[in-house]
Amino acid sequence: MIKVGLTGGIGSGKTLVSTIFESLGFPVFNADNASKKILLRKSVKKKIISYFGSSILSKEKIDNRKLASFVFDNLESLVFLQSILHPLVKESYLRWLGGQNSNVTIKEAAILFESGSYKDCDIIITISSYKELRVSRVMKRDDVSENDVLDRMKNQYEDSKREKKSDFIIYNNEDKMLLPQVISIYQEIKKTIK
Repeated sequence: MIKVGLTGGIGSGKTLVSTIFESLGFPVFNADNASKKILLRKSVKKKIISYFGSSILSKEKIDNRKLASFVFDNLESLVFLQSILHPLVKESYLRWLGGQNSNVTIKEAAILFESGSYKDCDIIITISSYKELRVSRVMKRDDVSENDVLDRMKNQYEDSKREKKSDFIIYNNEDKMLLPQVISIYQEIKKTIK
């Protein structure tokens, strides 16, 4: 089985590209969605409340916006959160992987390199996009301020750093069609299947 890592900064278009790959027959594991499910676990919730306090809650659930405001501006808090989530996301991914029968699977993760999970991948695809465009997309999508988006970006690799470590690059800048780029990479990956 070929394990593909799909990454890109916040607002780069990972979800859209994942959807295209999935429609072409490559199953996709979404690390961000897995993290959100993990945050619902009682044991995880208890650890997070003991660290951040009950103000992190909204209607008895961890409020992702409040959590983001705590961690994206504080490296120590971010490291704590990642120390809880990353091993559990990896465990979830391996369990998901074991249930797949496809020749190719994709792991979509914004922090594929930062978390070290790129080491589990055979091929890496990076989605790059102009910073201003990414900021604009996330502000509209999440109804957040420009500063909120920039705070999140501070903890992610720059596109140029991701590109150097990747096998394929997709440019999602609205000046180059996305679908032909994805199909071209899909065809290249299919050629490697024995």
